[in-house]
Amino acid sequence: MAQFQSQRLGAKRHEVRHGQTSRQCEGTSAKIERVEDLTGIFLARPEQPAEGIRLAVKDLFDTAGLTTTYGSAIFTEHVPTSTAAAVERLEARGYANVGKTNLHEFAYGTTSENPHFGTVPNPIAPSRVAGGSSGGSAAALAAGLADAALGSDTGGSIRIPAACCGVVGLKPTWGLVPLDGCFPLAPSLDHGGPMAPSVEGCTAMLEALVPGFERASLGSLAEVRVGVAWTEHAEPLVRARVEEAASAFPDRRTVDPPLGEAVRTVFMREVAGVHVELFAENADLYGANVAAKIELCLAVTDSEYEAGLRARDAYRAQMAELFDEVDLIVSPTLPLVAPQAGQDERELRGRLTLLTWPFNVLGAPALALPCGPAEDGLPASVQIAGPPGADALVLAAGALLENALKP
Repeated sequence: MAQFQSQRLGAKRHEVRHGQTSRQCEGTSAKIERVEDLTGIFLARPEQPAEGIRLAVKDLFDTAGLTTTYGSAIFTEHVPTSTAAAVERLEARGYANVGKTNLHEFAYGTTSENPHFGTVPNPIAPSRVAGGSSGGSAAALAAGLADAALGSDTGGSIRIPAACCGVVGLKPTWGLVPLDGCFPLAPSLDHGGPMAPSVEGCTAMLEALVPGFERASLGSLAEVRVGVAWTEHAEPLVRARVEEAASAFPDRRTVDPPLGEAVRTVFMREVAGVHVELFAENADLYGANVAAKIELCLAVTDSEYEAGLRARDAYRAQMAELFDEVDLIVSPTLPLVAPQAGQDERELRGRLTLLTWPFNVLGAPALALPCGPAEDGLPASVQIAGPPGADALVLAAGALLENALKP
C-alpha cells in the first residue's frame, strides 16, 4: 500500500507553512538562494518506486493504488483503481512515478498555496510562490527530486510554475496528450503536458506521451519567422531578458495581438459545469480561495457564455491570420518573476495568466523556457508559441534558443 505523506481531513483547516530558511532572496543579485524545507511538494509517494527516469506526477492524474486528492479535502481518502492514460504511456516508456505532487486546489489557481496540504515551496526562492496550478511538479524538478514531471494547463498551469521555478514546461496542442483519468477544470481549455529541466527533457516526454510524434528538423533560428509580442507588459528586467532572447531570432518583428480576455466567461462556465454538484454537496470542504471563484463561475449567465464563445471564434480567426505571417510568437511567459507568497491569489491571477491564457484559447503549443536573471536575481522566462499542431517546431526552436542562451 502506498504511503500518503500528508495530513488527512484534519488538515482541512491547518495552517499553511511555506518552506522556511534563514536565507532570503532580496535585492538584485543574480545569486539564487534555495529553500531548505521541501515539505509540501509531494502528497503521496510509492513505498518502492520502480526503476527508471524519475517522474513526478501532478496529483490531478489518477494513479492506481496511490492516493490521488486533486488537491482537495474532499478526496483525501481517494485511491483510484486505474491509472490516467498519460501516466501509463510515460511508465511504458521507462518513466517511474516517484510521487504525486501538490497543487492549487482542484487545479484552480496560480500559486499552489493549498489550504488543505500546505503551500508548495519554491526551491530556488524562499518566500516566493512556486506558481500554479502545477506547482509541485515544477518544485520537484527545481529541487532535484525528479527528472521529469507531468502537469496540466488550463490558463497557464504548466508554464506559470515552470517560469517561477526556473524550469521548462510545454503546453501542447489541445487534445494531443490524453486527459483520461485527469480531473477536469475547463474541458475545452484543459491540456496535459511535460515539464523538465531542459527542452530535450520535454521533447523526450512528448515522444512518450504521443505515439508517432516526430521531431522537427531546424538548422538554425534564422529559418523561422518570429513575432515578438507583449514585452511592454513585463517588469523592466524581465522585459530585457526576453528581448535579449528574442534577438537570437534573425527574422523577427514586433507584433501586438490581443490577449483574448473576452473568452474568460467560457472558462468560467465550464468550471461551473464541472463543480456545480460537487460544490453544492461539499461547499464547506472547499478552501476559501477556490470557493469564492466557483461562486463567480456559477453566476455566469447564458448570454455571457455565448458572448465568450463568439469572442473565441473571432480570436482564433484573428490569430490564424497572424500565424500566416509568422511561424512563432515569442513573448514573456510571465510579466514578472515569482511573486511573494501570502498575497491574495485572486488579485495575482490576472497578471500571472495574462500572457499564457491566449494559447489556451487557441489550443496552441506554448513552451516556457528560463532566459536569465531578472528582478531580485530570479529567473525570467521566455514563451515560444506556434499555431495548433506546431509542437515539433516550437520544441525545435526552443532547443536552439536554450543552447544560444547558455553562458
